[in-house]
Amino acid sequence: MRLKKIIEPADAVAVIHSGDTVASSGYAGSGTPDQLFLALEQRFLESGEPRDLTLVFSTGQGDMQDKGLNRLAHEGLIRRVIGGYFGLSPKLEKLIVENRIEAYNLPEGVLTQLYRDIGAGKPGMLSHVGLGTYVDPRLGGGKMNERTVDDLISVIEIDGQPTLFYKAFPINVAFIRGTTADPSGNISTEREALELENLALAIAARNSGGIVIAQVERVAAEGTLDPRSIRLPGHLVDCVVLADAEHHMQTYGTGFNPSFSGELRHPPSRVRHQELTDRKVIARRAVLELAPNSVINVGVGSIPDQIPQVAGEERVQDLLSLVVDSGAMGGVPQSGLDFGVASNYEAVIEHACAFDFIDGGGLDAAFLGFGECDAQGNVNASKFGKRIPGCGGFIDISQNARKVVFVGTFSSGGLAVEILDGQVRIATEGRTQKFVERIGQTTFSAEYARSTRQEVLYVTERCVFRLGDQGLVLVEVAPGIDLERDILQRLPFRPAIEGPATMDAAVFRNAPMRLRERMLDTNMEDRLRFDEASNTVYMNYAGLRVRDLGDLKAIGDAVDALLAPLGRRVHSVVNYERFTCDDDVFDEYIDLVKRVEQTYYLSVRRYTSGAFLRHQLGTEMAKRSITSEILNPDRLNKGSA
Repeated sequence: MRLKKIIEPADAVAVIHSGDTVASSGYAGSGTPDQLFLALEQRFLESGEPRDLTLVFSTGQGDMQDKGLNRLAHEGLIRRVIGGYFGLSPKLEKLIVENRIEAYNLPEGVLTQLYRDIGAGKPGMLSHVGLGTYVDPRLGGGKMNERTVDDLISVIEIDGQPTLFYKAFPINVAFIRGTTADPSGNISTEREALELENLALAIAARNSGGIVIAQVERVAAEGTLDPRSIRLPGHLVDCVVLADAEHHMQTYGTGFNPSFSGELRHPPSRVRHQELTDRKVIARRAVLELAPNSVINVGVGSIPDQIPQVAGEERVQDLLSLVVDSGAMGGVPQSGLDFGVASNYEAVIEHACAFDFIDGGGLDAAFLGFGECDAQGNVNASKFGKRIPGCGGFIDISQNARKVVFVGTFSSGGLAVEILDGQVRIATEGRTQKFVERIGQTTFSAEYARSTRQEVLYVTERCVFRLGDQGLVLVEVAPGIDLERDILQRLPFRPAIEGPATMDAAVFRNAPMRLRERMLDTNMEDRLRFDEASNTVYMNYAGLRVRDLGDLKAIGDAVDALLAPLGRRVHSVVNYERFTCDDDVFDEYIDLVKRVEQTYYLSVRRYTSGAFLRHQLGTEMAKRSITSEILNPDRLNKGSA
């Protein structure tokens, strides 16, 4: 068999020249082309060439020790990095901190999408992502040390609104990875856990006049690959390297797991209840913000990692869709050295497409860790003194999710918390305060969040803040915590205080919180609110499921109890986001809507982003001659052509 494009690793990297821009695919250890990194490192160590490369990567590619981009962390080999995340590559991070190479840290999603625009021959990419953060050129432009001076980002105005312009640049070499190649360079990805940015990156390099080098684990005979399985056509691939097994693991933690690649679905494992710790308490309080049928993202870290665990303990996984920004949709996200992939997922989409979904507002909620937070509600998750892990997808996700719940301990470094009989006691306070007067870097802009009317919470083991008009508002305190001693005296600022209420007692007990029952319960008294000043009743039916006549009675009784005593008609605003009604009682529900409107309303505005639900509700309401317009909140917020 004539192998055509199949060559040795050393021959593949021999075509890289000093000064080239080399971009690589990969997410942590998934899809990371380690054989190519190793070959490039060996060439440099043996010959001193190539030199002064620019490395481009959308997110972390490493194991926090020696693998991935850590192999390329040699002064002389690298002149500049343009990356989404450095935390998995401490050797590269060290070069940045010591000011020995230039470094730009840009949002993960921006970089994946920029590959597409480079491939399309565009001058750059316009995006709102990064406004108000350290990526904004008015606040630093993503430069991570003093050596870095060139501007890669500018601000332009479109219809009077500031927008960031990320400049395109040519890519000379693309390192990509797949499973199987044929001699012509056609590549499939059947054993890979993720699709990533391979296609976009290959097009970007090809159309920049560069070369595309692919790493695979096996070679098939010419013409034997199913054309529908090919993710990279051979005309985009210049050469293919057959990798050793140790340099082509599915992730850095797993050689191969068929549930990571969608080959099969593992039977669901029984969730073991974990010990009640301060971190678990934070996760338990956070999951109380979940609503049925939500699409959510969970960030990296010991506390966000516990969100899926708690959801499993509370038996609500089937009520949620977990999205990993790497492109895994649904399933069970993994952690540790398997981070970025999911088992038993519903689908895997390309990396840039995952961020199209995120940036456009597709996430109902995101649960993210935080390093520092100031009085205004700004968050730093990217730079702490001599540590510069970078933002990864944090900026894309935190700016664009409908609701953001930041989770973290109140302090760190030696914090010891006792949880006993539903009470919290701070046995030893942490040495490092996380709520500070001035954060080291703005990764999340509170001002931008307020401008988009985003709902933001900050959950700790002892209290909960929300983002208010002027900054942090203290809204909940844990049982057993002294407000003055344990919270206010340990803050360098005085937050606004609303209440505060006592955090839900169920959070601090070993018994299940009965979250499934809470999420599916009608809870009508908590869903109705009357504003006297505007004479308006607000009905929050978000996530509500109407299952039977008992639910209908609960709704009708709650509305009558609130509105009948007023003795006058009112305006009404109804939120139908993620609302469902079983077919058996749908007609009866619309009859109830008609009775309530004709009895109590001066006017009514109903909202949902669900197109089918808008059509279904609107059609049935029109048949009954009541207000039938159902508005789309996304169109109202973003405008329409």
